Amino acid sequence: MGEGDDSGPGPDRTGLRRPRAAPGGRRGPRLTAPPGRLRPTRQARPTEARRSAGVPVLLQSAAGYAWRLLVVAAAAYVVFVVVGKLQLLATALFAALLLTSVLRPVTDRLARRLPRKLAVLLALLGSLILVAGLLSLVGDAVAMESKTLGREFSSGLTRVEHWLEQPPFNVDPSTVSGLQKTVGNYLSQHRSTVVSTAVNGAGRAVELATGAALALFCSIFFIHSGDRMWQWFRAQIPGGPHPRLERAGGAAWQTFSGYTRGIVIVAASNAAMVGIALYLLRVPLALPLTLLEFFATFVPLVGSPVAMAVAAVVALAARGPVTAVIVLVLIVVVGQIEGHVLQPLVMGWAVRLHPVVVALSVLGGGILAGVVGAVVAVPLVSVAWSVVRVLRPAADPAPPDTRPTG
Repeated sequence: MGEGDDSGPGPDRTGLRRPRAAPGGRRGPRLTAPPGRLRPTRQARPTEARRSAGVPVLLQSAAGYAWRLLVVAAAAYVVFVVVGKLQLLATALFAALLLTSVLRPVTDRLARRLPRKLAVLLALLGSLILVAGLLSLVGDAVAMESKTLGREFSSGLTRVEHWLEQPPFNVDPSTVSGLQKTVGNYLSQHRSTVVSTAVNGAGRAVELATGAALALFCSIFFIHSGDRMWQWFRAQIPGGPHPRLERAGGAAWQTFSGYTRGIVIVAASNAAMVGIALYLLRVPLALPLTLLEFFATFVPLVGSPVAMAVAAVVALAARGPVTAVIVLVLIVVVGQIEGHVLQPLVMGWAVRLHPVVVALSVLGGGILAGVVGAVVAVPLVSVAWSVVRVLRPAADPAPPDTRPTG
């Protein structure tokens, strides 16, 4: 065949496969493209359809996010209102979960050698004996140092008055005496208010005892058979156990228990440092102040400085301004050790929250529910974030590299 002969079946210069010529010199069917060469017909994109409706895409997206956020905010508000009405029940349940997260590992270790019920009983009795022993030591310390502390406080207040009257403050002595008279007159005139406040405090003590009993009652069942209770709850869901619920529940409990054990370790470390420092500085009531530091650490970022401020006031009245300044310096030292050593090492694997999120959570919880809200806020936010991370869909895998090699 010559160059001009196009009767062959081979492809031409355009890459289209040319069919063999029909008998009689007639051409065959039209040229056909090889597979993979045809382009699909262009269809209208969703964005173009939205633009044709006359509403900008950005405005539609913002409106969609806005009403979803409103629904979430309304649901959160309803939850907070219900929890506020049932504050005693919610607090007792939270305390039971705290106790369970701390004592469950101990019970599991004891259950390897003992019956499960006996292991639960030993773990609870041991914790109760420990708490009762600490409270008795605090009571004995306060009773032994009450008279001495009263004398030191009176002399310490006198020293503080002389200190304020000297440079650089130069406070008028009549101002200090007038302030004392004002406080005395206020207490005498509002004695009924003070008495009613004390009565309300007694009522709160009864509520506290009731909540503690309820928390202990719930923790017994949580420690003994919490896993079976969770399995029963999953079985009641229509459609049977869902794997996403299983992952969410496991992540939530792992984060909550890790946070609880971590905050206990951090609180014990802070209390040990503060107790040793107060004992070396010979500050009165060192043991009660140490116990106050331990429980105050459960409120992140706020509790420990407040407890140290109380210790500074006691040191100022009993030991003078120099000791009080040293205690104030301890606030910075303990805060730096907690923020840069203890928190990253102990709680970094359990709670992955930015310090700004922690601060906002504590502030928001305190505004909504007082001290209880400040204590509960950080673990709740941590649990919610862990559940979101577990349920978040994984990123799509990268497409395989189809480029030719060699």
